[in-house]
Amino acid sequence: MSATTTITPEASVWVRLGRVAKRALAMELAVYASIGRFVARRPAVPRGAVGFGYHRPVLTILMIFIVLSAVEIPIFDLIVHRWPAVRITLLVLGIWGLTWMFGLLCAYLMRPHTVGPDGIRVRAGLETDLALSWDDIASVSRRPQVDEPKSPKIVEQDASRTLFVRMNNETDIEIELEGPTDVRLPGHGAAGGVQEITAVRIWVDDPAAFMDEVRRHLAPVRE
Repeated sequence: MSATTTITPEASVWVRLGRVAKRALAMELAVYASIGRFVARRPAVPRGAVGFGYHRPVLTILMIFIVLSAVEIPIFDLIVHRWPAVRITLLVLGIWGLTWMFGLLCAYLMRPHTVGPDGIRVRAGLETDLALSWDDIASVSRRPQVDEPKSPKIVEQDASRTLFVRMNNETDIEIELEGPTDVRLPGHGAAGGVQEITAVRIWVDDPAAFMDEVRRHLAPVRE
């Protein structure tokens, strides 16, 4: 009789938990790395490239969350000051939450989209970082679009497969690729890991300046 190997449900659960833990750790480290870049004033822009922000649609929301997180720390501390264990626990959680939100803001500020000699880098927050070389890119165009909330991240239509990197459900730049291209996205499952796409739609705060920089490297550019 030949031995067979099967994957038990318990093993599958542990694998998934391991992936979640690994991703959470990577995000935690990215938070502190982004804060470090903010303090040092060193945005993640490759040599010879130009960075373009994409944080404008969510900046107000992030600032509100940060202010509220900062205000609630002394309020909760005052309420539970009679119970040291609860007080210390809430204080640690409050500071951690505030640090995390500030780190997320720093990630938006310090990890911009970039356009340079090597191509376009598409970024979003703590995790997304896609390097597209000029050999991969067929055209770049301005196409503002507002999608419904919770719209799919990857949209398939006919022979195309478009990745949407939205900010507050909006995109304004479309990058068409020469052909199906593999990119690695955060997470796992249907919309994570290695995905084959034919186009990318992103949001850029200053699309005119973005297109001007693209023209220096790619022709023709469609408006």
